[in-house]
Amino acid sequence: MTPLFTSSKLKSMYYIIDRSAQDFVEYLNNNQEKLKGDMFNTLSTFSSAAIGAAVFGIGTESIFNSPFLKMAQNAMTPTFSQNIKFVISAFNGTLYKLLGIKLCKQHEEFFIGAVKQVIRQREQEKIRRHDFADLCVNIQNNGVLKDPDSGLEIYPTDEILAAQAFFFFIAGVEPSAAAMQATLIELGRNPDALKRVHDEIDSAFKKHNNTITYDIIQEMEYLEMSLNESMRIHPSVGYLTRECVRDTVLPVGNIKVEKGTKIFTPLYEFHHDSNIFQDPQVFKPERFSRKNRSTIADNVFMPFGKGNRLCVGTRYATLQVKAGLVHLLRNFTVKTEIGEGGIKYKKHHTQVRPYNVRIELFPRNKERIE
Repeated sequence: MTPLFTSSKLKSMYYIIDRSAQDFVEYLNNNQEKLKGDMFNTLSTFSSAAIGAAVFGIGTESIFNSPFLKMAQNAMTPTFSQNIKFVISAFNGTLYKLLGIKLCKQHEEFFIGAVKQVIRQREQEKIRRHDFADLCVNIQNNGVLKDPDSGLEIYPTDEILAAQAFFFFIAGVEPSAAAMQATLIELGRNPDALKRVHDEIDSAFKKHNNTITYDIIQEMEYLEMSLNESMRIHPSVGYLTRECVRDTVLPVGNIKVEKGTKIFTPLYEFHHDSNIFQDPQVFKPERFSRKNRSTIADNVFMPFGKGNRLCVGTRYATLQVKAGLVHLLRNFTVKTEIGEGGIKYKKHHTQVRPYNVRIELFPRNKERIE
């Protein structure tokens, strides 16, 4: 599915992302009780609505009035049975397949059915909207897809593309929300960095007549530095999972690893290793300046994973997060309160999620920023 997320495709889709971010600001203004708390659920609502808009397209109404949103929120609400299913899928893939388990069967069937319907509708309309459904039609028109690594060829049927859309949604909502939450946490307790981000955003709006495009967002270097440093401190994903494909011996410790062994890599530990990042607990966006970024090895900063199983929607998710932050911080300033003893994290099967933080957004003085 990599062809869906090239720079040119993302540039074409940006109007959807930007509109989603603007709708988010309006949603917050109309629901001011959402302006304080740990913000994760509120940011997840934005991510769900924005990804839904990218898949199904946008109309004249707010994305937060979409009938898809309620279904999306239900799908993302964890239950005891879902947690058990996840544990089985993570630790025993053979048993998971043997039992025919599906993590979100009801929501998956609804979502895939809806996507298939939209793809067929878009094909009949012959209108270019540059959303996920539009891109799926283009992929089908181009014929067979070929995996560059395995050489496997498949025809992109409605079912395959709809299933990819569902995976794109399930895999994208919480990491995107976590990345935004992490950035708000760190900017809210680092006022100098917050001011630099505000100044950068305000300058871009002023320079470009209050219009933000894909290219303009790419120019916001300090925002990107702050986002990367925030994801280093609070990675969206807690660990990577891989399966050993052949018997081997690890060079450190002379540890034998047999084929089929599950390997878990704790990303938080990498990101907080003082041998890799000096003063790892300190928020230093300059680590990720364009000058310094090349000094950081690719295999130590992995907020969305790494390798062949790197989330295919990473580029889209990063753009969505940036757009959300740009419009959010254009309209609000932020303050963070940390519980006694420093930041603590919830026990979660995939994420590193802070739980003793309180984020509060305050409307900015419009006259001052304009």
